Amino acid sequence: MRKGLTIGEFATVSHLSVRTLRRYHEAGLLEPATVDPHTNYRYYLPDQIATAQVIHRLRQLDVPLAEVRSILATDDTAQRAELISGHLRRLEAELDRTRAAVVSLRQLLHPDAAALDVDLRSVPARTVAAIREQVRQEDALAWFDTAMDELDEAFPPAERNGPPGGQYTNELFTDGVGVMTVYRPVRDPCGGGRIEVVELPSVDLAVTVHPGSHDDIDVTYGRLGAWVVSHALGVAGPVHETYLAGPRDTGDPTRWRTELGWPVFRVTPPDA
Repeated sequence: MRKGLTIGEFATVSHLSVRTLRRYHEAGLLEPATVDPHTNYRYYLPDQIATAQVIHRLRQLDVPLAEVRSILATDDTAQRAELISGHLRRLEAELDRTRAAVVSLRQLLHPDAAALDVDLRSVPARTVAAIREQVRQEDALAWFDTAMDELDEAFPPAERNGPPGGQYTNELFTDGVGVMTVYRPVRDPCGGGRIEVVELPSVDLAVTVHPGSHDDIDVTYGRLGAWVVSHALGVAGPVHETYLAGPRDTGDPTRWRTELGWPVFRVTPPDA
């Protein structure tokens, strides 16, 4: 009696190579239905074809072997879907990082970029509603979104009197963890929960505007830093961002405008 499909036949019907099937066997992902003890020939059953193709698709998505085993081992469709969804979310995040790197490289490789428009500005002290916390750099975007959501919920548009902003200590970039402060200027600052009333001190800044998506904002930061080195005296202090227009205002990234402020020491009065 025929024992099943030979490995060659199974490779043909599943569109997987014999080498791949042997690798799946060695990894414990897809074992043959039977192995002839005398010839060591591997035999597979027809109902293993779909399993083989599922494994192949998961490996094409770089799902780790341990997760592939977990997916195959569970009979709970909801759990299986969540395992796959979790990996897809990681892939999407990696794709976003790749896209941001590509955008930045394209900007850096343009030697004919327009001259940077920089404004030396004295910003007076302000009292704002803010949330601040020590944050790891890899958690910065998620933390920012959550903090801004809290501020927006606490202070509806009628209570706001200026665009939101943020201040980020140098340690966030140099050490990978530092204090992030996001704030909203409002008519009547008050605290509650994580929100506190914060006095932002006066500061002199070299300011430029980064247009568009934030994917390549690091390039504008680099150009602003180079401008400061050449034209002004940089001082210690957090970098400042003011979100003139962003994702909360429009879904069109080409319309986003972010002011970047680099602390400097002014040697002439503002009106000189």
